[in-house]
Amino acid sequence: MRLKRILPLVRDYLKRADLFLLALCLICSVFGLVVIASATATSREGSAHYVLIQTVALLLGIALYVLFTVIDIDVIADKWPILAVTGVLLILSLVPFGYADNTGNKSWLRFGPIGIQPSEIVKVMFIVTLSRHISYLKRYKNLNHILSVLQLAVHFLIPFGLVVVISSDLGSALIFLFIFIVLLFVGGLAFYWFVVGAAGMAAVIPLMWDYGLRDYQKERILAPYVPSIDPTGDNVLYQARQSKLALASGQLWGTGLGNGPQTQNQAVPAQQTDFIFAVIGEELGMIGCYTVTLLLLLIIIRCVVVGLESKNTMSMLVCFGVASTVLFQSFINIGMCTGITPVIGLTLPFFSYGGSSMFSMFAAMGLVSGIKFRPKPERFHLYE
Repeated sequence: MRLKRILPLVRDYLKRADLFLLALCLICSVFGLVVIASATATSREGSAHYVLIQTVALLLGIALYVLFTVIDIDVIADKWPILAVTGVLLILSLVPFGYADNTGNKSWLRFGPIGIQPSEIVKVMFIVTLSRHISYLKRYKNLNHILSVLQLAVHFLIPFGLVVVISSDLGSALIFLFIFIVLLFVGGLAFYWFVVGAAGMAAVIPLMWDYGLRDYQKERILAPYVPSIDPTGDNVLYQARQSKLALASGQLWGTGLGNGPQTQNQAVPAQQTDFIFAVIGEELGMIGCYTVTLLLLLIIIRCVVVGLESKNTMSMLVCFGVASTVLFQSFINIGMCTGITPVIGLTLPFFSYGGSSMFSMFAAMGLVSGIKFRPKPERFHLYE
């Protein structure tokens, strides 16, 4: 009897969920698992340790994808105060319990061998709460009124400021900024507010530069563009230099999995996390890099398409928020590996080793799948 009840639900899920998006995410994740295994084969811990943790994170991610597909996005958005408070508490938990890794960023919570990065979870909450906020103001208030803009600014500055001050994680903080700008643009904020925002940033950046950033952060930001900071490439640019050496050695077809000289000698720092794209370039060549870029681009396009077809403001904003996250992280990560952007510690979505990144990305994709799963008319519910 139970099987007869379950089978129709499974068939309904398979019919209505975004299986194409799920397939893309799974292809990327399995691809990443294979590369992680190769990147850590000669490491001290061995590849089994990394592959096991990443596999567990992948299975959890799949479960979250299914869960967030079947939960109505409006039900989640109705709980925005809980999401907002939980997000703040997660970041604040870094004050007493945060763990500083070798980058100097106090951005991890450690439970034995397991590490959780709160900002990865909070950014998904931020997409939902900000989408809900913009939709509400657009529908029931005046989105371009100064009070509305101030509300949205506070909505952004709280998580952004907490991440910068508490964890010193500039990379994660910039994700919040990029999501904020994209959602305001897609939500229909008037152009003159972007001009005002740009002028405000121009006034604040010098202060943040002088008082908010540490010397090593300043050097990381400037090093790719100011050769005099590290002319030999042995200090600030060491990671990017080793990454470019690995990419260059792969040429068109790569040296083959398990055969990359730089990779197997552990010459590329953080090669299973921040610089996994360099491993792909060395062992799978330019063809492998193009394949990864294409897969990520397809995920971004799919999220945008689902958002445009949703005909509902909040649903559209959530989809664009998820797409912008993948776009920004992919651009910065690939830019780090090729030496065109500063090294600010952002993982490559679905490919890099990291449980927090894996299951948070699958949860975000589940929200997109849920919007396709449960289409709504153009003026549905409170948050059209």
